[in-house]
Amino acid sequence: MIKLPHINSENLFNKVKIIIASFFFFFISCKQKTTLLDPYEAGWKGKKVCEILQDNAKLRVLKCTFPPGVGHEKHYHNTHFGYTITGSKFKITNSAGVKEVDVPTGSDFSNEGVTTHEVLNIGNTTAAFLIIEPK
Repeated sequence: MIKLPHINSENLFNKVKIIIASFFFFFISCKQKTTLLDPYEAGWKGKKVCEILQDNAKLRVLKCTFPPGVGHEKHYHNTHFGYTITGSKFKITNSAGVKEVDVPTGSDFSNEGVTTHEVLNIGNTTAAFLIIEPK
């Protein structure tokens, strides 16, 4: 007959709790953290391109202005609706690659969820947008 050593169940239980807690904290620490700024905080070469027109408990409204040659450093957007006050031509860089897009005056856009991109006004006119973010 094989004789097994006595196992202290309380000690074993405490070791199992420590192992489970260690795995939990390891996986939490592996969560990807973003260092990107939101559209208001992000600017272009150290200068702001957006101003806050409204900020309350339900929404935030930004007006972002891009003269020719000015862009918006890589940043993230939460769910939002956008309206083009004055359009121009933009180079847009995102996870899908780089593309050039004519953005006409009066156009609108929206997204659900978080998106990231960088933009540069490569046109000849100053562009301006309203960005409406629900909270």
